[in-house]
Amino acid sequence: MSRLLDPKTLLAIKDLPLAAKTAVDGFMAGMHASKVKGAGLEFSQYRSYQPGDDLRWLDWKMYARSDRYYIRESEMETSIDIRLLIDASNSMLHAEDGIVKMEYARYLAASLGYLSHLQGDATGLAVLHHGDLFSMAPRREAQHMARFYYQLEQINPGGKFTEPIHYRNLFTGAHTRQLLIFITDYYEQNKEITTLLETLSALGHEIIVFHIAGKNEGSGNFKGYDAVEDLETGELVVLDNTTNPEDYTKKFEQYTTALRTQLLEKRIYYRQLLLQEPLDTALRDFLNQRNKLRR
Repeated sequence: MSRLLDPKTLLAIKDLPLAAKTAVDGFMAGMHASKVKGAGLEFSQYRSYQPGDDLRWLDWKMYARSDRYYIRESEMETSIDIRLLIDASNSMLHAEDGIVKMEYARYLAASLGYLSHLQGDATGLAVLHHGDLFSMAPRREAQHMARFYYQLEQINPGGKFTEPIHYRNLFTGAHTRQLLIFITDYYEQNKEITTLLETLSALGHEIIVFHIAGKNEGSGNFKGYDAVEDLETGELVVLDNTTNPEDYTKKFEQYTTALRTQLLEKRIYYRQLLLQEPLDTALRDFLNQRNKLRR
């Protein structure tokens, strides 16, 4: 595991594209044998031409030597549309160990976008913010990626995550099947996040959910505090000193297990990420899911 994937290391790099490149380069350096064959990155091997293959990948030098058609394969063969969906509700301002959820989400999205673009995929962005939606359609151009990073830098969390109807533009426009990567703290009051995800899944999209949580949040470690504030409602929750941390942890684990099961039933991939956790888990999961779509 590269130390360059450590959240605090990345957050110290103020240039978001540079931080994304640093994270992905560190991750790829440790991948070694877990590469995927295709056409797009480094050369891997030749294979015989099959009807329907893209003629751009014919190797004419091999044809001249053998009088047979061969396809030049590289590390990635097909491209897909990938869109990063960012939960920008006020609860994403929760911080632990000096790391704010929104900052973690910002750098995670930048790294996933960089890796997506590196593989030749069209990369887009959607920011879900207090009943409002900012959306960038997936594209492959370098200029588009510059705008992608800029918009990530401009995210300013606020308000609540509202009902899916407020984000209806996600359901309109081109109905191309996409890989949607939703980064959220999964703070919902009336199943609004789950309903949105299930609706998107029903439209045929592949979905990965990265649920960002903190160690203290999952363990109930609120030592030194008499109360905590709900960042979305402003409600103060008085802490009960008689609460057993082990019981709290068990209930939190039961909640996330039930959530994972519920989403998997809708063919939605779920992964919990801790604020203190390096980004390699998310990058590896992204590659695995992206490769499934190629098959």
